Amino acid sequence: MDCFRMIFQYFQSNSESVMNGICGLLALASVKIYTCFDFSCPCLPWYNMAYGLGIMFIPSVIFLFCGLILNRQSLVMLEEWSRPQGSRKKDPAVIRYMCSSIMQRAMVAPIVWIIVTLLDGKCLICAFSGSVDPEKFVGFANTTPVQVQQLLAKVPCKDDELMRNNTSRKAVSRYLRCWSQALGWSILLILIIAAFLARWFRPCFDQVTLLQAHHWSNYIDIEQKIFEETCCEHSRQFAHKCILHFFESMREEIKLHSFRLPREGEGAEREEDLLRGIANQDQVNKLLKMWYYEKPPLNVSQVTHR
Repeated sequence: MDCFRMIFQYFQSNSESVMNGICGLLALASVKIYTCFDFSCPCLPWYNMAYGLGIMFIPSVIFLFCGLILNRQSLVMLEEWSRPQGSRKKDPAVIRYMCSSIMQRAMVAPIVWIIVTLLDGKCLICAFSGSVDPEKFVGFANTTPVQVQQLLAKVPCKDDELMRNNTSRKAVSRYLRCWSQALGWSILLILIIAAFLARWFRPCFDQVTLLQAHHWSNYIDIEQKIFEETCCEHSRQFAHKCILHFFESMREEIKLHSFRLPREGEGAEREEDLLRGIANQDQVNKLLKMWYYEKPPLNVSQVTHR
């Protein structure tokens, strides 16, 4: 039990490192899924583009939502953005910082998927084989426009009877694969340059604002965790007290069965301190409502003076 508690505390105290690891695992999973995926282009003029682009972008959207769901700060950011103003003002800079941090981590796996599909080239060949100019290839010279569209749509299917003896199939396939790989390497180069520039020019921005946004975004996350832990502890103590009251009301029946009851006042003072005077459901609901609508200001000077 202590081992699980230590692991849980580690995840709570190192949530940023854990999220980086999860994003890395999602990126590796995207590569592994693509290598195991059996790509089968329909080779039909009206379905190739939908299938090819769908394979390229739909899994990337799924990975994006998985990254957002697995990131605990997504819910924290939404709660901070949608909560009432209350006694504590909302800082838009902190919300923007949290949104930027969440999106940067969530975009890793989708970008890896798109780059892998472009470097492989099958999706783009399937999607745009019907959009190639047939005049650039000699194998489509003596065919009607309808036949040209059918032949171009069957370029990804090398085992098809119509394309088995066509000399231009490999040329079209190589042409589209070159464009696909060039696009994939270009996107990768642009992302690396953008990351380099962002890293290089970051000291040129206001470091105080960045430090403040980073600090308070961590504070909001930690505050929510501590509040949930406190609510769990309070619920346990309140449930314990309610059960004791139940057995107190059943005193006569319990005596008949020779059960031992705690003495009057035993542990009562300690429970009252932990429950802070809360003794019924309405008070608990009022406390939770006040926390949501009237979050206390970030000022502990009065408590320090006391």
